[in-house]
Amino acid sequence: MSHQRSKSENPWQGLSGLNMAYVLELYDQYSVDPESVDSSFKEKFETWGPPSEDSAPSERTGQSFDGMNLEKLAAALKLAENIRTYGHLAANLYPVGEFPKDNHHIDPKEFNLSIEDLKAIPPSFIWKEAPASVKDGWQAIQMLQEVYTKNIAYEFSHVHETEERQWLNTMVETSQHYPDFSAEDKKNLLYRLSEVEGFEKFLHKTFVGQKRFSIEGVDMLVPMLDEAAKEGCRDGAEHALIGMAHRGRLNVLAHVLGKPYELIFSEFHHSPNKELIPSEGSRGINFGWTGDVKYHLGASRTVETDQSHKIKISLANNPSHLEYVDPVVEGYTRAAQETRDSKGYPVQDTSKAFAILIHGDAAFPGEGIVAETLNLSRLRGYQTGGTLHIIANNLVGFTTDSGDSRSTKYASDLAKGFEIPIIHVNADDPEACIAAVHLAYEYRKKFQKDVLIDLIGYRRFGHNEMDDPSATQPKLYKQVNNHPTVRDFYAKQLVKEGVLSEDDVKTIEDEVLTKHQTEYEKVHGRKEKFKLEDTRLPDPLSRALPDIDTTISVTELQELTENMLKWPGDFNVYPKIKRILERRRKAFQGEKIDWGMAESLAFASILKDGTPIRITGQDSERGTFAQRHLVLNDSESGKKFSPLHGMDDIDVSFAIHNSPLSESSVVGFEYGYNVFAPETLVIWEAQYGDFANVAQVLFDQFLSAGRAKWGQKSGMVMLLPHGYEGQGPEHSSARLERFLQLGAENNWTVANVTTASQYFHLLRRQAKLLSMDEVRPLVVMTPKSLLRDTKVASLPEAFESDHFMPLLEQPGLGKEKDKVKKILLCSGKIAIDLEKALEQDQVARTEMHIVRVEQIYPFPEEEMTALLNEYPNVEDLIWVQEEPKNMGSWLYIEPKLRAVAPKGAHVSYIGRQERSSTAGGEPDIYKKEQEQIIQTSLALDIQSREGGREHV
Repeated sequence: MSHQRSKSENPWQGLSGLNMAYVLELYDQYSVDPESVDSSFKEKFETWGPPSEDSAPSERTGQSFDGMNLEKLAAALKLAENIRTYGHLAANLYPVGEFPKDNHHIDPKEFNLSIEDLKAIPPSFIWKEAPASVKDGWQAIQMLQEVYTKNIAYEFSHVHETEERQWLNTMVETSQHYPDFSAEDKKNLLYRLSEVEGFEKFLHKTFVGQKRFSIEGVDMLVPMLDEAAKEGCRDGAEHALIGMAHRGRLNVLAHVLGKPYELIFSEFHHSPNKELIPSEGSRGINFGWTGDVKYHLGASRTVETDQSHKIKISLANNPSHLEYVDPVVEGYTRAAQETRDSKGYPVQDTSKAFAILIHGDAAFPGEGIVAETLNLSRLRGYQTGGTLHIIANNLVGFTTDSGDSRSTKYASDLAKGFEIPIIHVNADDPEACIAAVHLAYEYRKKFQKDVLIDLIGYRRFGHNEMDDPSATQPKLYKQVNNHPTVRDFYAKQLVKEGVLSEDDVKTIEDEVLTKHQTEYEKVHGRKEKFKLEDTRLPDPLSRALPDIDTTISVTELQELTENMLKWPGDFNVYPKIKRILERRRKAFQGEKIDWGMAESLAFASILKDGTPIRITGQDSERGTFAQRHLVLNDSESGKKFSPLHGMDDIDVSFAIHNSPLSESSVVGFEYGYNVFAPETLVIWEAQYGDFANVAQVLFDQFLSAGRAKWGQKSGMVMLLPHGYEGQGPEHSSARLERFLQLGAENNWTVANVTTASQYFHLLRRQAKLLSMDEVRPLVVMTPKSLLRDTKVASLPEAFESDHFMPLLEQPGLGKEKDKVKKILLCSGKIAIDLEKALEQDQVARTEMHIVRVEQIYPFPEEEMTALLNEYPNVEDLIWVQEEPKNMGSWLYIEPKLRAVAPKGAHVSYIGRQERSSTAGGEPDIYKKEQEQIIQTSLALDIQSREGGREHV
């Protein structure tokens, strides 16, 4: 074989680190058995010999190259890479506790390397960026060990992007992430730690026995948040959006958010001293009318740097569901980054805002919402250009040791699956903590991806200040009780460095105490107490919704339809979809507008009115039931195009995204987006309504109660496909009863509409409510099989002349009002089934009428009373539903009907019996049950009322 090749062809040029070690190991294998390596490597070894920094065609074989032992060189390279990969196991990360270090991965002896072996290797072979002061391989290994095993340690090996991993290692190995701490910087840091510690000590002494979930043990969290906000502000960010649970929350509110001490002390001052277990407490002062405990509340603050840049820092309200705020904050952040004032998708600028999520060490691996939120981080419809995650790691979850709460070594290990870099830092080293934040922020800035800091500290007291943690962690708390605070450590360090004197340290401590005492005196002795009047419903929510004109002329509907049938000339619409869409023109030629078309027209008209729209769900672009087609896919190229992006005279955005297979995180994200961008019609659609129950915490804590607790307005829309069609549980019921049970204080609207025009007017009404104080979320039970049913379709005139009506009367019935004795009341699909049955038997039913309750909550009491007054001889009001008796609307609506029933009229129920499962799984049985419900409901005779009417 010819060896006459240029040096530039040398395949070994540029090899270093682990790659060099790998090739050298292969060469060793080749030397023993040439046939044991891949043929491509065999050929290179035959031609070029073993790799080196300056290899040329060579016939060399054996274990020596340029005087070096190749086996030792390979081992040294493996050792260096092991230090980068496993150095964290030998680092000084734990302030307290029994956590033995593991050095064997980075011990030269484990690699059969002596000091002399390493000294014989040039440092650049082991560490390409070794400082000039490093003279040999032994010094290189020592310095790498020092870099990777200090009070700050790193896990980057799971980051598969080579550029990112190399950048991270370079930052660490050149100490670029350590800011230059001036004497003034150090003094300010100590002062901040004094404020943090002094605040907690003052609360502990002044409000004995009251819970505050103190920050003590991870005090550095506050200066770290300060640093992140400063870095964002320097880069021109407009918003830093924070989510956290209750541990340390009051301290963050006081110092990062600037909530006045006086206000916090006032909340304590008026708090009853009760032993409530595990974590609830007294009511705080806030913007809602029912209130929330003080360590659930949020706040906002605008801060300014020396360069006159301003950044608004916001801490999201969060209940004791800990991590459920995570996707909400991501939604805030995406909304803050986007501009919605032009057609098409919103324009996103990830430098405008960034999220900081503070997690608990037990909650981060323990609560599934964390993984769901991490999965959003790189998805087109949800990414926010990287989130700074901080685990406030206090080693214990309530009373549970980490060995009982997770199956991983570190609380942070979940992040590895998402290739998120992890920085572990000892919470007792203030400057290392600031370095961790700087590295995390710079990574986010450069690569637009999430990064995590594991802030490892401890918890000074129990889960709350009324617990005695020594009962469950006696050994740990012997150490904690004898452990100085981080402020003590840092003060001694600065005195030793000559930055401050001991008198200076004492002066700072006294100054902080005086400030707390002065603020406390402002509230001490106040006599005012909260009154029942403080919990009154605000006037806008105590009233019925105002009359809103949602009509559109037929001419404009036609224009919108034609506009939506325009697509780029070179765009190849899938032929089947093209026929479906173009058929919509026939709606204005004597046919009707179906559900999907009505929705498209509603969206188009809302956009034209100047309201941006965002809609997401697991299959929202096409629609789960192939009914929407608001995103078309070019049948040749696969490119995407939305008909709503090509319309004329629209200057607001329309965003539509297929979501991940997740409910909780997506509902939380959309809620957050809506709260931050209240002018936007934000819609979440479940694939099947049944799946919404996975997001129950978001419905319970945020959507239904956020305004009452925190004054947080939302006009978010939830579309939940609902209806019994023999598909069994998980494909039938959106658990309507749960949304009705949560309905109170006009907190949202729950509707189950039966015509396309009703849906159209409902959406348009919701869009117009966004700018009003009466705004509230909207829950819609949407159809499945009825999407294309002609019974649901509406004539164009219904869009032009009607408005949303909470009650609909069945056409053809109730004409002779004096003869009506029996009124069937129903909602949703069962109403269409009844209508079809009426048409089939064509029996005259002068004594019967059917009324559809289209808006179930708030119950349309006035409209129902007025309707019933028109039928003076009614004897029976019968609620008909397809859901089991203990589900659906019956348990909610029965007392409502009894309250409005004419004197002497009997209220009863027809439907399925009580069940534990939402629906049966046998289609034939479903069909028979449904037929029986219909037949019983339409029977001409009035059944016996003894004992109340039975279920079917």
